[in-house]
Amino acid sequence: MFASGWPITLLLFCLFDSATSSPVSMYTPAPPLRSHISPPSPIPTIIPSLQSPSRSTPPSTPSFDSNSAETTETSENDHCPLTISPSPLVVRFGDPAKANCSTTNALIVHYIAWESPEGEPLYDQPNVWSVNSMTKWDVTPLCIGMLEINMCHRNLSVIVYKPPDSVSITFANHTGPMFEGRQYTLQCTVLEVAPIGNLTVTFYRGPTKLQRRQSNSTTKEPVNETFTLDINPSKVDDGGLYWCEAELDLGAEGPQPPPVVTSQNITAVVLFGPHLVCPEKMQVIEGGTLSCEVRGNPKPKLVTWFKDGQVVSLPTHSSRKHAGKYTVSVDGQKNLTLEVEVLPGSGTANCCNSHFLLAVLLIQIFICCKP
Repeated sequence: MFASGWPITLLLFCLFDSATSSPVSMYTPAPPLRSHISPPSPIPTIIPSLQSPSRSTPPSTPSFDSNSAETTETSENDHCPLTISPSPLVVRFGDPAKANCSTTNALIVHYIAWESPEGEPLYDQPNVWSVNSMTKWDVTPLCIGMLEINMCHRNLSVIVYKPPDSVSITFANHTGPMFEGRQYTLQCTVLEVAPIGNLTVTFYRGPTKLQRRQSNSTTKEPVNETFTLDINPSKVDDGGLYWCEAELDLGAEGPQPPPVVTSQNITAVVLFGPHLVCPEKMQVIEGGTLSCEVRGNPKPKLVTWFKDGQVVSLPTHSSRKHAGKYTVSVDGQKNLTLEVEVLPGSGTANCCNSHFLLAVLLIQIFICCKP
């Protein structure tokens, strides 16, 4: 009876010793499910194959197979006690990168491993995923944690970026001057940028910000894209500078400040008809100069002023007789009107009144000061 019971007792002792080994050992594989434990064999042929823990060979990195019947996989968000840092990992194409995977509960996580077609764990730090040069645009490494009877994982979000090669601005389907009031389209072309979904293009007129544009594309590889903005130029835009800039905003984990590439400037030439560079109803002080410029693009060649049907010149020393309505003819085609009001001010009568008041004031001072 003693001889027949000894193999079973020894086998149970070995199993018990293996089960009570350190749970934080890096090379301790997950124990099999209860339903997969085979009953002990009555023949003690397995005893010679048992090895002591000191001579055991470390297991290879487990392969993550979501269809495996031997392991129960938990969802990434199903309270998996793994933390990846940094997350997301932002890296410029061609640069080195690495990320660390750790556990918040070392008592239940027996083993941490990485699985990725790009990069590999460091030899002396298996929980660190590293790549010497990022040469792929779409990479999703997995950090896998082996638990008591199952395993869970976390995805490492990797953003591989590349600033634009160049940014340029042009008018779409148009060259030369523009006409006031018509619609034109500015286009800002960005070459070889990734990821395009993180790019923001801003249009400017001089220092004034006009509009911002973003792409709807989710492509991760470098692409070219053109962004547009419709404008209706006016006379105030003539000679203005239009330009655009492309900013690649990759969030807090990306480069700070974000990469920005600026286009060249294009000068707007706007053609507009002649107009008065003064109020249509103008006031001038008596004795002052009546001045009103006529401006247009192209510049007017012949400007003629009329008052009461007679050709006149604008006065340099205004008087009451210069008040009234003026008409200006531009290049013999367009007539503009100007209404002038002359206000009392520095005329002769006003000048005499000022002298009289000054004399009275001096007399009063003399009387007050006389002993």
